[in-house]
Amino acid sequence: MRTEAAKRVELVFSLFDANGNGVIDSGDFDLMTGRVLKAAVASDADAKEAIRSAFGNYWTTLATELDANGDGVITVDEFRPFVLDPKRFGPTVTEFAVALSALGDPDGDGLIERPLFLSLMTAIGFEEPNIHALFDDFGPDAEDRIAVATWAAGIEDYYAPDLAGIPGDLLVGTPAA
Repeated sequence: MRTEAAKRVELVFSLFDANGNGVIDSGDFDLMTGRVLKAAVASDADAKEAIRSAFGNYWTTLATELDANGDGVITVDEFRPFVLDPKRFGPTVTEFAVALSALGDPDGDGLIERPLFLSLMTAIGFEEPNIHALFDDFGPDAEDRIAVATWAAGIEDYYAPDLAGIPGDLLVGTPAA
């Protein structure tokens, strides 16, 4: 795994540990889902249900694939070596990427405005300066919007263990090449 990917893993673990107790459990996903839905006030019921489902499926996949001792929690040691495995997590990440990026486009024009992007990413737990850096690296248009497909692809890239110099590296403070 590339150094950049290892840094992304550490950040993802800390974000998924939404209650800060040092492990990931289903309650963490409930907390994060609630925060994201609160930020998505303009989204329709279908988009909200899609992100609820994506978060739920993400937890189920993690619990099934990584909870080595069956105790209902994922430790950082269980998480690190496997979470970026595309064979195990590719479909889950794709579902999440599609649902989250669609949530950022409540008017259905295929574009995500910076304020909503910032709100959703802050709800997940990313730091504001890093969110702005990421948005800027995605190449917003003159009206400060990015394409839904750009964000979805960026989310999928974030979970790729062999990629470095990607926009998502900006979320951990690593400059993109």
